[in-house]
Amino acid sequence: MNDQHVNAASPDLESRTGPEDHTDLRLWLRLLTCCNLLENDLRSRLRTEYQTTLPRFDLMAQLQRVPQGMKMSELSRHMMVTNGNITGITDQLEKEGMVERIKVATDRRSSIIKLTIKGKREFKKMAESHEAWIQNMLFSMPEKSKRTLFESLGELKLITQTKLAARH
Repeated sequence: MNDQHVNAASPDLESRTGPEDHTDLRLWLRLLTCCNLLENDLRSRLRTEYQTTLPRFDLMAQLQRVPQGMKMSELSRHMMVTNGNITGITDQLEKEGMVERIKVATDRRSSIIKLTIKGKREFKKMAESHEAWIQNMLFSMPEKSKRTLFESLGELKLITQTKLAARH
């Protein structure tokens, strides 16, 4: 597929660049565009089919991975958002019976957040749909291309982490 066809198909971040721009900039905008396209579709499907948001889904996913529950600060760190964001989402999910707060005996200010049985059941349905949506979106891409892209992005991740660590 040629780059002009990709850019002309639908205006996006990548369409702002041209062949005269640095390859690094074009690559960054292509990555961002792909992420935005996938994420926007997932957001729309979660809203339409489950009347929920991607941040709520992400919080429930974190809790699903840690059945004993997590403190707000842990959720905040794992999700890379502020404690205030976590509190708002948790409040909503608690009202709906999806999560519960359990006070920490040794620290009255802290609570452990856990999925309820209802939350586990609802998350299981959403997670199965989420996985199917992603598979459906990436289905047409040849397996070899997926593996190559996965490996290349792994290289990029390692290089980026190394450079960031050296700056701090």
